[in-house]
Amino acid sequence: MASKFTKIAALLSATALTLTLSACGGSDNTAADDGKGKVYYLSFKPEQDETWQKIAKAYTDETGVPVKVVTAASGTYEQTLKAEVTKKEAPTLFQINGPIGMQSWKDYTADLSSTDFYNNLLDKSMAVGEDGKIYGVPYVVEGYGIIYNQSILNKYFGLPGAKVTSMEEVKNFDTLKNLVEDMQAKKADLGIDGVFASTSLKPGEDWRWQTHLADLPVYFEYQDNDTEDMDELEFKYNKEYKNIFDLYLNNSTIAPTLASSKAVTDSMAEFALGKAAMVQNGNWAYGQISEVAGNTVKAEDVKMLPIYTGKSGEETQGLNIGTENFFSINSQASPADQKASIDFVNWLISSDAGKKYMVDELGFIPPFSTFSETEQPADPLAKEVVSYMSNSELKTIPWVFTTFPSQTFKDDFGQALSQYAAGQMKWDEVVEMFKTGWAAEKQS
Repeated sequence: MASKFTKIAALLSATALTLTLSACGGSDNTAADDGKGKVYYLSFKPEQDETWQKIAKAYTDETGVPVKVVTAASGTYEQTLKAEVTKKEAPTLFQINGPIGMQSWKDYTADLSSTDFYNNLLDKSMAVGEDGKIYGVPYVVEGYGIIYNQSILNKYFGLPGAKVTSMEEVKNFDTLKNLVEDMQAKKADLGIDGVFASTSLKPGEDWRWQTHLADLPVYFEYQDNDTEDMDELEFKYNKEYKNIFDLYLNNSTIAPTLASSKAVTDSMAEFALGKAAMVQNGNWAYGQISEVAGNTVKAEDVKMLPIYTGKSGEETQGLNIGTENFFSINSQASPADQKASIDFVNWLISSDAGKKYMVDELGFIPPFSTFSETEQPADPLAKEVVSYMSNSELKTIPWVFTTFPSQTFKDDFGQALSQYAAGQMKWDEVVEMFKTGWAAEKQS
């Protein structure tokens, strides 16, 4: 479809292949004078808190501008932001997750159209705004799929009677299913507890399924209707969703009934310790793998596969790549604090120190012209994302979950998935909940 999604795909190719270094000029780059401005950043991902604290200290040491970073607990960002934004010392820099988030926070989002970090976007159509104003600027592109341990797969391929003999054969759901189910049957020979790490359905930990996995059927339905959003969904591709979700549940390290007790950290630890061969997650998860005590997975064995569901034509499908991370500046903060926050973001994307933190420590793939080809993450999952983006024969699945009605809708869907996994809800009931919940919130 001729849409923002097409432009995003073009951006991703540009990011992977043709990034050029350009100077970031203008008064925005000058740090606020000591005592005339400060920064309070409300961060989104708990696993990045330590790095953001280091960044805050480094910036303050360099400029004298105070930077405070508070990180919301997993799954509580919206609630935390609502509580913090009403305080006297409210966040000056925060994030919205796309068009829906922009509508929710318009009263607190300053126009960023004149900032250097907006004007250095490789594709300005990725920013969110309306009426000629920009209220959110993406600061990273990310990709997710099925992460796998090549070493365990190689061990399987060497077994007598293996139904699949290389990952090059895995181009659709049917082949993936054959591979996974045969590996599960041979898990003792492979020394694993299950093919997939545990499906984390604990409340607040289910975002991989109620958001990331749900991106696929929603995008497919958008495509069929040549649109970027819909007030009503048929959940037309619910069977495709069920295909892969059932494959996860039934070929896991744990019984499906235990999924509601597991967190993302549990599943990533299982993968890192070699108890599982595969796990659905994104390039940001490499730190969670490499930093697990006792990690047995070598960097060169960490690979990624698209999420195949059984949809027709999926042999040319790539990873799910996009962003839900948009910087916004609090329009109700003082002018000095707004300027200090803009200067801080400009420092992140233009200074040598800031860029090093963004790439080397946060592991970001930044969508700005200020980053050269050599200023890209070196970790294996980021390399996988860049490799898929560079493959012109594959079609990226864009992140449309930023159009989902609300966090409440996603939480309700996650709860329904948990009940389904536990045998307490039929799949048809899950589908009905998705359809009615979507329509009720979109049309309210």
